[in-house]
Amino acid sequence: MIHLEINMTTPTSLDTDTRATWTLDPSHSAVEFSARHMMITTVKGRFAELTGTIVADDQDFSRSEVDVTITVASIDTRSDQRDGHLRSADFLDVEHFPELTFRSTRIDGASKESFRLTGDLTIRGTTRPITLDVTYEGAGQDPWGGTRMSFSAAGKIDRRDYGLTWNVGLEAGGILVSNEVKIQIEAQAVLAG
Repeated sequence: MIHLEINMTTPTSLDTDTRATWTLDPSHSAVEFSARHMMITTVKGRFAELTGTIVADDQDFSRSEVDVTITVASIDTRSDQRDGHLRSADFLDVEHFPELTFRSTRIDGASKESFRLTGDLTIRGTTRPITLDVTYEGAGQDPWGGTRMSFSAAGKIDRRDYGLTWNVGLEAGGILVSNEVKIQIEAQAVLAG
């Protein structure tokens, strides 16, 4: 399960509270990743379960915060055998580390249309910083009277930084699984009542 939460810093008594709370819509959101296989093919996957909250400041978006929790067992690469291996102690070790987390530490950029979101990503109990390039995709009214907004984000990690070191050397040179993992996020959220 992915839990996304954006919280604002507490305003001073003289500030007007310009924060709004949004709930992530799991049926219109996705956290996907890709890695190279045998140095010649890109394999893609996703985490299927998504939940979360966004609390954003429309007047000063840099004051927003993001808090994400992902249920690792929801990993899906369209191969049961590969998914089982990724859940094992060789990779994500779901038995001992059932969740991935992300906690934002900084938002850089002049506006919410395009900015860099930096935070602490924790995988297998190891926390490292990651920066995502984020694009605000827009907002609008849905047919049920709700207000929605969407963001897309992209970044990358070196999986070895998180203790994901399992690999196999190839006879012709190179490795079976790339160390670089690319991340792509599409998030749609509904303004809370």
